Amino acid sequence: MSDELAFRVKDDFSRARFKAFLNGVQAALTGQPGTLLSYDQVKEKLRIGGPVYRGVRVVEVKRIVGSLNRYQQFDRAFLPKRSDSADRWQRIDRAFYEDISLPPVVLYKVGEVYFVVDGHHRVSVAREQGQDFIDAEVRECLTKINITPDLRPEDLEILGEKVNFLERTNLDRICPQANIKLTIPDGFSRILEHIAVHRYFMGLDLKRDVSEEEAVAHWYEAVYLPIINVIRESDILEEFPGKTEGDLYLWVLDNQRYLSSTGRDLQPPDEAAREFVQGVE
Repeated sequence: MSDELAFRVKDDFSRARFKAFLNGVQAALTGQPGTLLSYDQVKEKLRIGGPVYRGVRVVEVKRIVGSLNRYQQFDRAFLPKRSDSADRWQRIDRAFYEDISLPPVVLYKVGEVYFVVDGHHRVSVAREQGQDFIDAEVRECLTKINITPDLRPEDLEILGEKVNFLERTNLDRICPQANIKLTIPDGFSRILEHIAVHRYFMGLDLKRDVSEEEAVAHWYEAVYLPIINVIRESDILEEFPGKTEGDLYLWVLDNQRYLSSTGRDLQPPDEAAREFVQGVE
């Protein structure tokens, strides 16, 4: 290796380490995700299945957001956080400059994102050198919910609750178009309570036993969707940055419960939502 190339790859690594330092400072100041996602943590929280071999594919580098066992050695941008990886990182970087083909990295695919099983330094150099894609041997892990590259470690608790909610209700099978998103802790547990109460009153009205599947479908069509439709028609979500339609659904019902505690009669879901919107406006 020429002295010029040796200096270049050494300089590349030093620059990558400094960027990792700056990213760490920014993450600490802003609260934004600064570390790679841990595959084991995601697997535990979201109870994912697999992996199933999908062959060698071309993968977008920006969708690689986690690691099987080295999530503490690189930051969220796959920049090296430790100096002891210098030799391996620089060897991969030198191969980039010399146009040497390297074996595909090995990735686990979960939703729309990927976790590195083997090839962390190859991914790191690829990102630092501005590569948009990388060859990868992909194994897909099945999950009930979609995972996107903006996933933060702190989101896993709520997503784990969502997985439990879907396993309990089968809403994704009963109403495939449904995709409830929440940012409120314990929100899915509260919705489970709503469905249980809805099932009870359905039984009283119909004077017969109501199956859980029937109650889930009727709750979604007769309670949840009418509130969501009012939220969409009013564009009220714009007043609540970072919140979701599901969050507002919970707030509408909280407001309705409060009003009923003052002696007012319960309203139909769409009317309750309109009153809530008017109160905000």
